Amino acid sequence: MTDRPRPAPVSKRGVTCALLALFYGLAGALHLSNPAPFLGIMPGWVPFPGPVVMLTGVAELAGAAALLQPWSAQLRAAGGWGLALYAVCVFPANIHHFALDMAKPDHGLGLGYHVPRMFAQPVLVWLALWASGADHHFKRTRA
Repeated sequence: MTDRPRPAPVSKRGVTCALLALFYGLAGALHLSNPAPFLGIMPGWVPFPGPVVMLTGVAELAGAAALLQPWSAQLRAAGGWGLALYAVCVFPANIHHFALDMAKPDHGLGLGYHVPRMFAQPVLVWLALWASGADHHFKRTRA
């Protein structure tokens, strides 16, 4: 019987990075391939909505790639910061979408979609920072 090399242990952060990269990668691809639904929830005060939707797709894809790449912890952390800031910046569009749907007679996607989405946004911010290792800026050192 020969000893086979064991695979590296899978970390919670690594799995979370992969899941976030999948989520943001798919979202980025959707922003680029089918921008119409995203344009429909864009607040009116956002200038140049078409290019903004395209840029958000590119930002999501870049963040996903940064989370997945294995070579640079600094690049992964930068991707985490970028995706965390992205999640904060798109929150007004989520609120706008919520308000638009609640104003419809059938309430659009309804509270069952929008309420969890509102609570998920800060979680996505934290997950991007934690999974990427960018959260080390918040850790206290003991003297």
